[in-house]
Amino acid sequence: MTMIILLIALTISLYTDVKNRKILNIVTFPAMLLGLVLNTITNGLDGFTFSILGILTGFALLVIPYALGGMAAGDVKLLMAVGALQGAIFTFYSFLYIALLGGLIAFFLLMRKKELGSTLKRIFFFAKLGTLDGVSKDEFHKAFPYGVAIFLGTVCYAGVSYL
Repeated sequence: MTMIILLIALTISLYTDVKNRKILNIVTFPAMLLGLVLNTITNGLDGFTFSILGILTGFALLVIPYALGGMAAGDVKLLMAVGALQGAIFTFYSFLYIALLGGLIAFFLLMRKKELGSTLKRIFFFAKLGTLDGVSKDEFHKAFPYGVAIFLGTVCYAGVSYL
């Protein structure tokens, strides 16, 4: 049941993020609550702990990119919903797929826009300086809606883990 709820939340979030660049609280918060409730009903205190650890894992994995302005709060809350529904281990491994696919998507988008070289030069230049002070927030937001990577990575890991 939790996997069905997760797939529904991911699909809605994919649609709204691509269309409006927003992942809605009306999707993520009920998904988190349903994960907590269903896992608690199914497994008692262990189920509650399972969901809480999943929520904390989702938060911990994306809080730094969020704090640096590299992604929006909706992305963080969506990964927290993944955690509430499927637990910490599933969330962590999904995150590995999400990061890999997100990097590949960004790479291909930069190649397509012929911006890969200039982007890599800026990254290496500011890495040598040890600061991102010279990078404007607008440059971070040229990226694609990260809900796409969250959807693809989570669905890919779910497919692999349930085979």
